[in-house]
Amino acid sequence: MRALHCTMIGIAVICIARPVSAQTYNPYYPVCIQVAAREGGYVECSYVSMEQCRATASGRAAYCLPNPYFPVHPRARWR
Repeated sequence: MRALHCTMIGIAVICIARPVSAQTYNPYYPVCIQVAAREGGYVECSYVSMEQCRATASGRAAYCLPNPYFPVHPRARWR
């Protein structure tokens, strides 16, 4: 009987849980903003400069960071 209750609770937890979307870093922009919110934070990489990002983050629970997936040195074009 105890195993049945544990199984039912486990199934209920699995059914109630929301799917989580993966956060992706856009490799085309060098600066990202990380925003904290009650519903959960997010990362958005769509800024071309740190100043642009800081203007958006001003007055919010957010901070700017360099995009770890932005290529620092673009690959040389092969001829």
